[in-house]
Amino acid sequence: MSWRYAYLTHYRNNDKMADQTTGRQLQRILHYSVTPCRPMLGLRRNECALYDVDCDEVYPRLYIGDANSARNKQYLRLIGITHVLNTAEGTRFGQVDTGHSYYRDMSGIRYMGFPMIDQPSTDISRYFYIASKFIENGINSGGKVLVHCMMGMSRSATCVLAYLMIARKMTAAEAVRTVRMHRDIRPNEGFLQQLADLDNELKRDRLYY
Repeated sequence: MSWRYAYLTHYRNNDKMADQTTGRQLQRILHYSVTPCRPMLGLRRNECALYDVDCDEVYPRLYIGDANSARNKQYLRLIGITHVLNTAEGTRFGQVDTGHSYYRDMSGIRYMGFPMIDQPSTDISRYFYIASKFIENGINSGGKVLVHCMMGMSRSATCVLAYLMIARKMTAAEAVRTVRMHRDIRPNEGFLQQLADLDNELKRDRLYY
């Protein structure tokens, strides 16, 4: 009986390990999923060129953009943004120095900022749930949410992916593919691993509920 027990235990452990999401797996999905050429539908992409911003709607009422998108109040009014999440708040290199006061003259804008730098060692996971709640509140209120960092590719994209996983019940792979259909994103390797850890945590939680 002991050899059979050892065999079954080994098999189950291997099966569990195979089901674990890793940052390397997410990196491969990013590498092999291609963002389609963004068509010039209506005036949307023309608007981005006109206002010198890089911004895309990656999920209904949810946008990822760069620093110029966040700073251009005329553009924000044009597309109807009501909530701004700055995932690079601060004055250091690579950060965006907006804040509550920057949007004071835009009635109705709700703002939240996270003081992060784009480094693999940054603990972005500490903001996953608060970012998800902010985005969900914005969308559920009928508003439109802009999540941005400096380039709109790593910190902002990571928070949007976490939102899709937490609030929209997507797996990490599904979230990556969903966003990549609309925008080129490149979370750093540390952020991808933290998303993989979140994916594994959510999988475990959903097994018990």
